[in-house]
Amino acid sequence: MSSNVPISQNDITAPTPQNTPLTQAPIAFGLSRPTVPDISEDSEPTETDGNDSNLPPGARSAMLGLVQGRLADLVGKSSGYLESLPVEVKKSIEALKGVQVKQNELQNQFRRECLELEKKYLELQKPLYERRLAIVSGEAKATQEEIDAGIQASLKDNEEYAPIPADAPGDPAPIPEFWLTALRNHVGLSELITERDAAALKHLTDIRLSYLPSDQPKPGFKITFHFSPNEFFENEVLEKTYLYQEEVGYSGDFVYDRAIGTEIKWKEDKDLTKEFEIKKQRNKNTNRTRLVRKARPTDSFFNFFSPPVPPAGEDELDDEDLEDLEEKLETDYQIGEDLKEKIIPRAIDYFTGKALEYDMLDEEDDFDEFDDDDDEGGFDDDDSESDNEPPARRRGPPKGRGGSGAVNPEECKNQ
Repeated sequence: MSSNVPISQNDITAPTPQNTPLTQAPIAFGLSRPTVPDISEDSEPTETDGNDSNLPPGARSAMLGLVQGRLADLVGKSSGYLESLPVEVKKSIEALKGVQVKQNELQNQFRRECLELEKKYLELQKPLYERRLAIVSGEAKATQEEIDAGIQASLKDNEEYAPIPADAPGDPAPIPEFWLTALRNHVGLSELITERDAAALKHLTDIRLSYLPSDQPKPGFKITFHFSPNEFFENEVLEKTYLYQEEVGYSGDFVYDRAIGTEIKWKEDKDLTKEFEIKKQRNKNTNRTRLVRKARPTDSFFNFFSPPVPPAGEDELDDEDLEDLEEKLETDYQIGEDLKEKIIPRAIDYFTGKALEYDMLDEEDDFDEFDDDDDEGGFDDDDSESDNEPPARRRGPPKGRGGSGAVNPEECKNQ
């Protein structure tokens, strides 16, 4: 349900893959040349005959951009039709708006009840999450019944799977770096986790989901990260809370409002969100020099706990900064939703890499949709780019330093 939640549209919009159109409006489709020339066209040569190869580089894109901009200015403007209707008809139109208000109220009630249903089943899942934690940490041994059920699931997924012999020696043991491996096997998160982050995330013992109480004005959910004592920060628990607006959006889903993260209490010289450099400073009066240690922000998974904050008004940012902020909001929101809907409930599938198969299928579906649109639109390929260059991904966080792609759980045993 909440995987389709759109971003708030009050101050800043951060479109998600669920509420972002797959293609722009097909403006170019309407730019066909006239098929019936007038009298003067028979004797006068036209520069537009043939293809667009005679246009200077980038001219066609500039023309389309100009037309799109002109049409965008018309969006939301009245054609004058409604104003021209009789008063009696206008009354009926207002009445339909009143009916729609009641429909919106029911839709809001429906989403609220769906959220309560999610809470109910999360409570039913808690004992299973406790059991998962016990097995991962080694606090409790896996039962033979649980092992057999897992073997049957593996055989169902892969008929060539070689099950563990029933008489194999040794007892079940803790799983090293379980959550680090699971996070790294998520397509988006793997690009945010640097090598420095990995050293801290080795101490991640559990990730849990909870919902905000129903008596709070705004619905939402909370992701809780549990850590064992480590050399990087004092916190044993780091939290990220996502708030929705009180009313559902136009599409009938909850609207993303904002996120709140825990302030990390970094130990001295261990802040992973900063890089430190030593610079020389010279005193103008005494001509003496001194060494100054300065910090600058750097890419890190732990920036996740310092979410971007929308400005009070869009006028505070220029177009480029606004676009950058929207991308950050989209990334932050998508990570929270993927943790809630995918990683926490299916952590073992991300640890083993099984979930990657389904994530990749989703990505391929996205590309197929783009390909179909290109075919229908009649756009030509750009010969200036390499044919071997992979297409840009439609969703997922921007690539960060130290991204590591898929992780083989077997490698953890050798680290």
